[in-house]
Amino acid sequence: MFAAMLAKRLIDSLYMEAMLMADEVRAYFDETGKPARDALDPIDRVLFSCESLKVTTRLMHIIAWLLTQRAVETGEMSADGARDSSRRLGDSIDTDRSTLSRLPDEARLLVEGSIDLHARVARVEAGLEPMPHSSPARQLQGRLQQSF
Repeated sequence: MFAAMLAKRLIDSLYMEAMLMADEVRAYFDETGKPARDALDPIDRVLFSCESLKVTTRLMHIIAWLLTQRAVETGEMSADGARDSSRRLGDSIDTDRSTLSRLPDEARLLVEGSIDLHARVARVEAGLEPMPHSSPARQLQGRLQQSF
């Protein structure tokens, strides 16, 4: 019970963080970052735009996965349904370190923040995977859990 409550709080916290970051990203790349973008060389403006798309994609993968976990928590979806490949956390598109160094500081911080958040959510997803029941000890644990 404690582990389930802890997992719910973690999912809720990550969801809030992802939504706040999504709002910051939208505001920066759509509005406040325009002067910084316009000051870049043409090739760096393209890199800036590509990175804004990568950040948005990363955040949408994160938010979709977290919403799936919330649906499991509320009983709207089964845990087995949430493990379907279509419900998995999408891969994070790589960002080259040399590209990051060419971006304005605020853009770089948002990109790095989204990479970090994706990595943390990926660790949570990996931790939610059911343990294989290949060993006799694991099979016994599974039977004991079903009994109680």
